[in-house]
Amino acid sequence: MALPFVIEPTQLAALLAQPTSKLLVIDMCAEQTYLQGHIDGAVHVPPQKIVCGTAPVPGKIGTAEQLNRLFSFLGLTPETHVVVYDDEGGGWAGRMIWTLDAIGHKNYSYLNGGLHAWLASGQSLTTEMPVVTPSTVNVKIDPRVVIELTDVLGEMDRADFVVWDARSPAEYSGERMTAQKNGHIPGAINCEWTNLMDRNNALRIRTDAREYLASLGLTADKRIITHCQSHHRSGFTYLVGKALGLNIRAYHGSWAEWGNHPTTPAVQSRAVAV
Repeated sequence: MALPFVIEPTQLAALLAQPTSKLLVIDMCAEQTYLQGHIDGAVHVPPQKIVCGTAPVPGKIGTAEQLNRLFSFLGLTPETHVVVYDDEGGGWAGRMIWTLDAIGHKNYSYLNGGLHAWLASGQSLTTEMPVVTPSTVNVKIDPRVVIELTDVLGEMDRADFVVWDARSPAEYSGERMTAQKNGHIPGAINCEWTNLMDRNNALRIRTDAREYLASLGLTADKRIITHCQSHHRSGFTYLVGKALGLNIRAYHGSWAEWGNHPTTPAVQSRAVAV
C-alpha cells in the first residue's frame, strides 16, 4: 500500500470507505477522548504502553517484551500500513512513529492535525469498539534509531551536528527547573514543538515548516538529534523532521536523563531562539 507519510483526513476517510485488512489505525488520544468518539476502526493505545515507565528515566522506549505484547495485540504484520493520530497535534503520534522506526516497521502515515483536523474537515466519529486479530511479533530494537546519551556526547564535536531542543524557552534557558541541573545541551537550538503546529489550520504541520526551521539553523545538511524532557514533545519534532526529509534522530532519554546525569555539560542562557 503506497501511502504518503503525511495524509489528510479526506484521504484517510476515502481509504476507510474501502476497508482493507492491511490498514491499522492507531489512536493515541486520551482514553476519555477515545471513548467519547474515535475514527471508525481505530484501536486505542495508551501512551504508557510504548514507554518503559521505570525510574530514573521513565520516558525511554519500552522493553522488547513490552513492545512484543503491544504490537502482537494490535495484529501488526510486515505488510500492515499503520496510520497514527492523537488529539494534541502530534506529540504522541510522533512518538509512535518513532517507535515503529525503532522496531523496523516503515509502513506508516501520520494523520495531519490528528483528531482536530479530522473533526474540522467534517468527518464522523464512532463509539464502537474495533475487533482486532492478534499476530505474532518478534521485536528487535534498532540502536541506530534509539539514540543514547553516549551517542549525543560522541557527536558533539562534529561540525554538521546539531541538537533540536523541543522544550519551552524557559526550560531551554534554565529558568524553569525540571532536573538536578537545568539549561540546555551546548550548541542546542531551541524550537518549541508547538511552533511547528498551525493553530489556524486545525494543528496541521505549518506549511512553511522547512523555511522556518532553516531560519533557525535546522537544515537538511545537518545531523539532527531532537529531544525534550521525556521524548514526548520531541515525538512531534521527530515526525516533522521525517516529513521534511531531514537527517533526524531522537534522544529518548532526553533532559530527564541528561539533566540528572552527574557529568553531562549544560548551558544556562536567557538568549533563546523561539
